[in-house]
Amino acid sequence: MQFARTLPRNLVHRAAIAEVFLTDAERRGEDEILLAAQLPRCHAFYGDTLTPRGHHDPLLLLEACRQAIFVVAHRWFGVPPDHRFLLRTVEFEVPDPDALATRDTPTEIVVGARIAHRYRDRSGITGLRLDFTATVDGEEAMSARIAYAWMRPEDYGRLRSRQRRALGLFEPPVAPDGPRVHPALVGRRDPANTVVSPPHITGDGRSTARVVAPATHPTLYDHRVDHVPGMLELEACRQLALTAAVAAGTLRTPTALPTALSARFRRFAEMDPPLQCVATPVPSRADVECALHQLGTTVAEARIAFAHGGPARLLAGAGQGHAPGTGGTPR
Repeated sequence: MQFARTLPRNLVHRAAIAEVFLTDAERRGEDEILLAAQLPRCHAFYGDTLTPRGHHDPLLLLEACRQAIFVVAHRWFGVPPDHRFLLRTVEFEVPDPDALATRDTPTEIVVGARIAHRYRDRSGITGLRLDFTATVDGEEAMSARIAYAWMRPEDYGRLRSRQRRALGLFEPPVAPDGPRVHPALVGRRDPANTVVSPPHITGDGRSTARVVAPATHPTLYDHRVDHVPGMLELEACRQLALTAAVAAGTLRTPTALPTALSARFRRFAEMDPPLQCVATPVPSRADVECALHQLGTTVAEARIAFAHGGPARLLAGAGQGHAPGTGGTPR
């Protein structure tokens, strides 16, 4: 595997070359693909921390796996470049955070991807579930699973129009700005990297906040989309979960690394109506259950475990053997 140059940015659906982390990909068998990635030592979003961090953000490595889903679809399943992609479920575990320790040079990752399931309908294959194992110098740094689907642009357009009409939304979507949480409360230095409003903690220990991120954010909105991106939804859950766990006393610091995550995307999160995030700490653990609600409907659910807590129990049935429907969050 080579680490000398990145894969083409259009292949991984990125506009900025700096946001491309994959450097190579080759098929090793019917269901096996090997990929290479280089993690930057400093990244304006994933590397932004309140205190110096000696480990890469696991969500940075998850982003490399997310980019891999496009490579597999386009290169080996013939999915045309204009097709739209929907995330269905995302899971990861970090067995040993020390495997993600930063170094004096950029970290080179080898990612094995196994095609665990092919989703089909009468037209053929419509999606995949990929199981990932990422290693650094032969040591496992992360295991992950992503289930996703793709669709023709005309089908995507009808689906989006139908949902927006049903919600009474007729104008082009615009991401609203608003007050955001103080960056130190979510372990950040740069206020531009906070994505939730100041949280409200209820008597039962739950934290609630609105998702707030302008569509000009260079990482989360790398290119124009008509919805709240899935990685932004996960980041909102992570940030609110940190405030909830610290307030509950199950975490000492908001800079704790997530060591496990399990998420299911149920439908598109629209940019214009309020998108509320709710985080509920699990008693005596560093796990936090999160949900995103919009206009009376749950759009996504997640469970996150942090460095000195136990592993997140995966959402029942997440990514296992069921064909993706029309819900989900595009790439």
